[in-house]
Order: sequence, then C-alpha cells, then structure tokens
Amino acid sequence: MTPGRFVEELSSTRFEDSFNPYSDECSLHDLEGAPKQRSNILGRLISEAQRVEVDSLWVGRDLGYRGGRRTGLALTDDVHFHEHLGRWQIKMDRPTVGQAVSERTASVVWELLSRIEQPVFLWNVFPFHPHCPGDPFSNRSHNASERDTGLAILSQLISLLQPKKLIAVGNDAEKALTQFAGELPVIKVRHPSYGGQREFSKRISEVFELSAGPLL
Repeated sequence: MTPGRFVEELSSTRFEDSFNPYSDECSLHDLEGAPKQRSNILGRLISEAQRVEVDSLWVGRDLGYRGGRRTGLALTDDVHFHEHLGRWQIKMDRPTVGQAVSERTASVVWELLSRIEQPVFLWNVFPFHPHCPGDPFSNRSHNASERDTGLAILSQLISLLQPKKLIAVGNDAEKALTQFAGELPVIKVRHPSYGGQREFSKRISEVFELSAGPLL
C-alpha cells in the first residue's frame, strides 16, 4: 500500500448521508477542484510522515462540518489549516472560499499541538463527515457499518505510518481502538468538546510532558 493508493481507495468510499471531502465538492464553501486538492494534501502529508518516526496517531471520532469537512484534515479547521501543513513542511492554499471558519475542538487541539515538537498525525475512526439526513451542515455520530469501514482504513494508515502509540480522543475513539490496536499502546484523553477542554489539556500535557500552559 502506497500513500497514493491509500488516498485513491479513501476517495472511492461512499456512505449515505456522509460527505467524503476527498471526492465530494460542497457547492457553497468549496473552491473548484477542492476534493482533488484535499486528496493531494493528504497524500503529501502521509508521504512526509513516512519519512520520520511518528510519535503518535491522534484519533478522534469523525469529521465535523466546521472543521474536517472543509479542510479534509482531522481535528483541523480553516484557521489552523496552514499550521497543520506547516508541521510537515507543506505549503498549499486552503480549499474553501470566504472567511476562515473556526471550530472549538480544533482550536483546543491546536493550542496543545503548537507546544508539541514530536511528529503527530491526526485522524478519525470514521474519516468522513457523517451528517443528519437532509442537513449536510450538521454532525452525527457514525454508525456501526461506518465504524467498521473506518477501522479497516485506520489499520491501513497505521501500517503506513507505524506510530509508537495511539491517542484516543474521547470515549468513541477508545472503544473503537481497543478492538484492534494489538500491541500498540492506546492512551485515552477526554474529548475537548462539551466542557472537556481542561481535562483534555491536562492529560495531553502529562503525556507529552508539557510545561504549564494557559487554562482552556
């Protein structure tokens, strides 16, 4: 499996009531050719990550409509798009139009990542944006079928990157990861949404031995 082949298979995956940012184009917020751009970016990210020893793979639940649906990057919104690419020495334009949209979860995650030097790769159990029927700009949790496909994809990504450990961001991610992680250590952290930002920040700071930072 190569990064290019991985992205090709990812782009060809389809689910009802789910937006695949690597093949679907949003008529309201995407630039023309945005799916191809997001696919190219992801392929380059994986290729760059293969060149180093990835310390950890942070795994959330699924893409949100204010974040990964737009950027194609897990736990990353428009505001932190260039910061994400910059960690891997990549310079590309944002695939969305208009003013950069922020997402609370992404803001908390990137406040911590800005203080972490180790190579960290971000992903989700379900790597697409699941939404409610008829409402593409809503968020829902992935279902069992979507989870199973997502875990198969995640297994391929782990084989490509060989991370030292997995960081499960939230209960859903922990439940999914412990089913197949094997010998890889799985460290659970509280999801930063719904009032969990302080616990998330505290646990990540412990895991990565960060000095005291701002209270979130």
